[in-house]
Amino acid sequence: MKVLVTGATGFIGSHIADQMKEKGADVICIVRNSSNLRWVENKGYELVEASLSDLDALKKVVKDVDVIFHSAGLTAAKSMEDFVRANLTGTKNLFEAAKYAAPNLQRFLHVSSQTAVGPSKSLEDISTEDQLHNPLTSYGKSKKMTEDYLNENHNILPITIVRPPAVYGPRDTATLPMFQAAQKGIGTLIGFDDKYVSLVSSMDLSRGIIEAALSNNTVGESYFIASEMYYNWTEIINAMGTAAGREKIMKIRIPHPIVKVMGNVNGMIGKITGKPPVFDSEKSIDFIQKYWICSVDKAKKDFGYEQKYSLEEGFNITFEWYKRNGWIK
Repeated sequence: MKVLVTGATGFIGSHIADQMKEKGADVICIVRNSSNLRWVENKGYELVEASLSDLDALKKVVKDVDVIFHSAGLTAAKSMEDFVRANLTGTKNLFEAAKYAAPNLQRFLHVSSQTAVGPSKSLEDISTEDQLHNPLTSYGKSKKMTEDYLNENHNILPITIVRPPAVYGPRDTATLPMFQAAQKGIGTLIGFDDKYVSLVSSMDLSRGIIEAALSNNTVGESYFIASEMYYNWTEIINAMGTAAGREKIMKIRIPHPIVKVMGNVNGMIGKITGKPPVFDSEKSIDFIQKYWICSVDKAKKDFGYEQKYSLEEGFNITFEWYKRNGWIK
């Protein structure tokens, strides 16, 4: 089997590439000339320099590919136009290339995001695949637009869409500061109310993505791939502390207005420097939501997905990886 992985130099894409290689697949990875190749070099992958904005180059890359795992995307940008250009237009180009140059394609697996749907209403009314989309941010809106495009063209190629929630695991830079803080006995909570999230390890997520792509039951369908349980942030912070060897964590609560101010300040700094921040005014909107939880019942029913790593097991693996690789001293 020949598979193409976009975003393979990143967090989730690199895990997908590794697991497909373990399954005996020939793995092609799209890279850019500015890409850090630390997760893909010297592994026997075919590394092809190409851009998702170059349709002709993409047609050459996808030739004779059996499965496409499209995990590349922009999570921080200066404008809605930049998000659309990277997430929607880039996906359109890859889809068009596959339509013309990969006649035997078995699956086009697109990695979307829970933010394309938006938060849940309550603990009893959690997000399912049938929920109406209500994205809150430009990033989430660009992901919804991408899903809409793929669903409108599902009769052209065999597509499957997966929507991860918050993700952690080895190689993740986003949750690293939280583990570093936990090691020092500090945890940060947003607001003064309990907030609940679905949270999935990169090990479970990448395996679930692959299972979705290889199942005959998932063509034309969308799935949440997440933890079977959902957690409040006090539980999460405590579990991080346990993984870091801390029995007690001092929890600092940041009021919602302060979170919004921090987002606005970061956004202004980004405009001045020309470098879009990961956390800005729009991300602050996501942060203050009470319920980012989703159901995996459909994934369990259609292709047998299950959460194999508990929160504690996943955090232990992640913290030890950080220490082993020198990310945490």
